Amino acid sequence: MRRPTCAVLNLLLLCPSFIAAAPHETRYDRDITTHCATPRPWRRLSDAIIRKIWGLPEKQQSLGGIGGHAPATRDTLGHLLARYGEDIVLRFTITTAHEASSLAEACRILFLDVWEFNSDWVDVRIAKDVVPSLLGLLPASLQQAHVPLMQDLDLAQAIFESYPSSSATQTHDHDHSYSPHLKAPTQSVRGHPFFKDYQPLSVISPWMSLMASMFTTHVRRINIGISYEGRDISGLRVGVHPTNNDQPSSPRKTIIVTGGSHAREWISTSTVNYLAWSLINSYGKNREITKLLEQFDFVLIPTLNPDGYVYTWEMDRLWRKNRQPTSLRFCHGIDLDRTYPFHWDGDSKPMNPCSESFAGDAPFDGVEAQRFAAWAKNETESNNVDFVGFIDLHSYSQQILYPYSYSCQDEPPTLEDLEELAIGLAKAIRISRKGHAYKVTPACEGNVAMSKNKKDRVILPRIEASGGSALDWFYHEMKVKFSFQIKLRDTGSYGFLLPKDNIVPTGEEILDAVLYLGRFMLGEIGLMGDAPNAEPEKRTKSKSQTEQDADGDGAGEEVLEL
Repeated sequence: MRRPTCAVLNLLLLCPSFIAAAPHETRYDRDITTHCATPRPWRRLSDAIIRKIWGLPEKQQSLGGIGGHAPATRDTLGHLLARYGEDIVLRFTITTAHEASSLAEACRILFLDVWEFNSDWVDVRIAKDVVPSLLGLLPASLQQAHVPLMQDLDLAQAIFESYPSSSATQTHDHDHSYSPHLKAPTQSVRGHPFFKDYQPLSVISPWMSLMASMFTTHVRRINIGISYEGRDISGLRVGVHPTNNDQPSSPRKTIIVTGGSHAREWISTSTVNYLAWSLINSYGKNREITKLLEQFDFVLIPTLNPDGYVYTWEMDRLWRKNRQPTSLRFCHGIDLDRTYPFHWDGDSKPMNPCSESFAGDAPFDGVEAQRFAAWAKNETESNNVDFVGFIDLHSYSQQILYPYSYSCQDEPPTLEDLEELAIGLAKAIRISRKGHAYKVTPACEGNVAMSKNKKDRVILPRIEASGGSALDWFYHEMKVKFSFQIKLRDTGSYGFLLPKDNIVPTGEEILDAVLYLGRFMLGEIGLMGDAPNAEPEKRTKSKSQTEQDADGDGAGEEVLEL
């Protein structure tokens, strides 16, 4: 009975006549006092269809509870409860191919928001009323193989506490607007008060201009391109260039650090800002960072998805994609980390534009990704730049991922060096100032569920598409040998809603990883010596040996105090 029902549902959602009749997406009133927690039209429409098919109660407001206005004061908590109060996040433990494919199909049918997944678990956001329908689509083995996350905190409350204060969404003319807390942090926050809270784009943008104007010797503000809605995709270039103009300069070695490809991953944006501030503020004061900035440029881009990021502050805290229209006019947004052309159609399956991982209708459909790539190519072709490192920050699950993402069948030609450096980065994080443990794995394993036992490893069906990633594109197309995606804190206690007192600790441990990267590329540590571009020998370590190395203890290293 399920298969015909699913076919009818997909037909209703995708047929041209349905699209033509679909209402335009309603733009919510931005006034906090008059905001109404009404689901978007396509969500109401899909709810009605599923309610009709599975007999869900009318009181259900939304399958995923998506859409909402950013809370600013405690007076607006009621609005959050109305929008997100019926939502929970469930973690499923997957052990077989049948379980993985069943869960993936159920998520597609019910338009569920898959938060995160790896070799051990899958986290799914779902309305409480829809849980029986989800379980009805799953095999018996998954009926009890799930637990709720954030058990001590409601989802709406966690969202509420991720915002700093009402002043954070307004114009910031004074420093005190950065710092008010809804709740005192459990530990003192070190460093600049800018990092006591997550900051909106209206604060980040002038802060970047301030950094460039105050530190003119080694900081420039740059523009990567223009977003779909017309916002600048801004970044900071940090580095000290030689002043001897008599000798021709070689291409400037440059490391890119990006965040915010997925709008709701606020910790990635804050971590890029923390790295920028640490490098800028430490030049001339810290010997290691001074040497690093003399040898390399760092291009730090806090958010590649400014439209989506603004939307998370003003409308829907859990929005993931960018904000451009799709072929279904009531489903906006393209996943910017699935739209790059390298193996863009990685799984060769048609994508629903309403999916959180929709890759677009063609490679580079995502405007911001296309303009980022065009900027990078122009830098190497016209501006004497040599990109030697690429770090793409995401959340969550505490993983260091290296190419390839699209498939586990193909190995990158520089696998041994990638793995060696990834293990070193994980160790640098772990021995950092109360740093956390990060898992090292190929990106393909970070994007599929896998069953592991003593005899063999079984690759299970993907929960979501995995082709078209920025990681693979920079590694393969731009020849950036040391390309990594790092998924930041935590491992599911808060997920995308990481408490703001984690901003500085997360920034500190990633700063130590970046410093390790610099020492590695300068030939001061590792097996590479001083030839970072040399081709590696054939990999000889087994996977078990690699995991043992990653878990091994190491002597402490000097840490940077800012």
